[in-house]
Amino acid sequence: MIAVRIRRRRFACGSLCLLGLVLVAGGAVAGAQSAAPPVERIDPESLPRPALRAVRTGAPIAIDGRLDEPAWQEAESVSDFWQIIPRDGFRMADRTVVRVLYDDDNLYVGAKMYQAQPDRLRISGLEHDPPPYASDSFGVGIDPNFDRQNGFVFSINPAGAVWDGQGFNDSRYVNGAWDGVVSVRTQRDSDGWTAEVAIPFTTLRFKAADGDQTWGINFLRRVLDRDRRVDAFWAPMLRRNAIHTFSRAGTLTGLRGIKQGRNLQIKPWVGASHDAGTLRPASDRGGQAGAGLDVKYGVTSRLSMDASLFTDFSQAEVDQEQLNLTRFSLFFPEKREFFMDNAGIFTVGDVRESGYRTGSSPSNFSLFHSRRIGLSGDRRPIPIVGGGRLTGRVGDYEVGALTMQAREFGDSGTSGYTPAENFSVLRLRRYVMGNSDFGVLFTNRQATTAGFEDLANRTYAADLNLRPYRRLVVNSYVAASREPGAAGDRSAARVNVAWRDQLWDLSAFVKRVGDGFNPGLGFVQRTGMKQVYATAGAHPAPPIRSVAELNPYVEISTIAGLDGVLETRDVTAGLGAELNSGSSISLTRTSSYDRLEEVTSIAGASVPSGVYQYSETAFSFTPNASGAFSASLSGSRGSFYDGDRSAVSSSVLFRPDYHLTVNAQAQYNAVTLGGRSFTADIYSARVRYAYDTRLSAMAYVQFNNATDEVVGNFRITMIHAPLSHLFLVLTDRRYVGPDARPSTLLERSFSVKFTRLFQF
Repeated sequence: MIAVRIRRRRFACGSLCLLGLVLVAGGAVAGAQSAAPPVERIDPESLPRPALRAVRTGAPIAIDGRLDEPAWQEAESVSDFWQIIPRDGFRMADRTVVRVLYDDDNLYVGAKMYQAQPDRLRISGLEHDPPPYASDSFGVGIDPNFDRQNGFVFSINPAGAVWDGQGFNDSRYVNGAWDGVVSVRTQRDSDGWTAEVAIPFTTLRFKAADGDQTWGINFLRRVLDRDRRVDAFWAPMLRRNAIHTFSRAGTLTGLRGIKQGRNLQIKPWVGASHDAGTLRPASDRGGQAGAGLDVKYGVTSRLSMDASLFTDFSQAEVDQEQLNLTRFSLFFPEKREFFMDNAGIFTVGDVRESGYRTGSSPSNFSLFHSRRIGLSGDRRPIPIVGGGRLTGRVGDYEVGALTMQAREFGDSGTSGYTPAENFSVLRLRRYVMGNSDFGVLFTNRQATTAGFEDLANRTYAADLNLRPYRRLVVNSYVAASREPGAAGDRSAARVNVAWRDQLWDLSAFVKRVGDGFNPGLGFVQRTGMKQVYATAGAHPAPPIRSVAELNPYVEISTIAGLDGVLETRDVTAGLGAELNSGSSISLTRTSSYDRLEEVTSIAGASVPSGVYQYSETAFSFTPNASGAFSASLSGSRGSFYDGDRSAVSSSVLFRPDYHLTVNAQAQYNAVTLGGRSFTADIYSARVRYAYDTRLSAMAYVQFNNATDEVVGNFRITMIHAPLSHLFLVLTDRRYVGPDARPSTLLERSFSVKFTRLFQF
């Protein structure tokens, strides 16, 4: 809080001094590290991709974490792992041995992780999908179609909890919500720990063949304790790469005569709920029961069909509250499982490139954002009758087709009424030159209630993503929207070029969005503009024992109206540091220019029209979160339009053991704007308890003083069979403003849901 009161120049100096102190202090900590890497370094890009042969076994494999069957000893093993953290290119000191077996039904992965001090193993939780970066772990990434682009990821911690997901387009998009059937057991002993994994072939999507198959595969070993973080891969990677960077994976050979079978999954559900609150339409209040069905079928070995009847998302976690201190709409991520499965196929827009600073992301511009389906503008659920999706590969093409039908919502004649609508998406993409691609996208949003047929929106787009050289990427798209009565320029386009080698990080883009562009199934933060962005940064590994990597950079973004008049300019200079402990620290200074053509509401304050120039200095520290207690801190101070703003954010994590995790967060903003002073704060607390890997509970409460709302979410989850759940969920949203006596119930929902997966 002292930094809030002193002048900005002194604040910047103090932050730089603090950054220096942290780096120096880290040097003393690094001296205590137990496993320093050898001094000899290899170039990860120059080594050929390693290969491992899988061995067929006819004997049963008991998944118990012991690796004591004779077949494991007869299998080929690999043990050379190469670091990417703290510094890439060094051999990992902690030994890891991995073997792969298979039979008619499963792919088996067995791994022994040796560790000199096994009592220092870090475990982030027992629930499904625990935080993967806060735990010792073993990971496997599998590219079963060997397209060097897409695949599946499984990460296991020493207690046997699994994080699983999908990777698309060589790390361009990662779907952490995907869940696959997998059996895992672990054992801990005086040498370290062991993981034994069985992945059914029905979980993986691959092309059957009579002869030998070659798959892409990579293994990850992560070691954490308070004074170090080590990430290492079997197939050598650069620091910016991840396990789902399949273009850099190794190969798995020896697979022969394997099939997916019918690859049919049927998942019925039954449930009941009771809803109340002023935000709920009168017709939706009270108790109700329902049932539905989800079906997944492998049309071919590389093409899957999903169908859903009476689609239900009652178990989805509530959105995290956000503060909007801008004049543009906020982006909320998708959390519903049905829409996240294979979502990367439909991605067109301002995509992220792993390891590159590209200046924009899907939260700025996305031509398909599935939250437009089944959610109202104020984030209330709209009942979905059902729908279907077809995704996968047909020959050289990747295809995606989706259609969903939503019911009408609200009471007819009221402002919150939404007619029934159909939402459809068609995506076609072809890979060329290895890992480059081009494609087209079509979306259609059409009201289906009688009398509302003129409410229709269509979007057309084409995109091109090139990697002509492994360090160079080029992303581009063109798009147009169409709807009855729409005026203005209804087109959009962008070209982005980025370069990243072991030292330099360079990128630039130009983007134009028409003032009438409106993708009915997408998210566009700002229209009627021309944007130019450029950045230059470096990633040196300095001769400072505590520091793995420094990242000084500058970036500039200018936005003009379609008439060419400058509207917004942001110039940022920053310095980041990744420490060997796994912590990170950063300092930035941003100077902004903004032209307001009319009186504009920002955070509820009326800001007069005019030209504003203001600046901000920001600091953040994110610790290694593997210990029992950790705390992150960030702060900023600067002028803000015609006033100023000071902000402090903190997150405190307490994990006494791997059963219980308590996390508290606070965001405090003191703002003077439009002639008035006010605070805009969010406070939240989350408690997770996992009895074991199948039974867990979570309680989450948030308070947003900008809206005077308290939101609570309580959920009990029991996994009674693979991908089969029992959910008990309570959500409560209340208005607690000064005129509430004592509070106003906006929304309350209590639901019970039971699902059962049948796999054939």
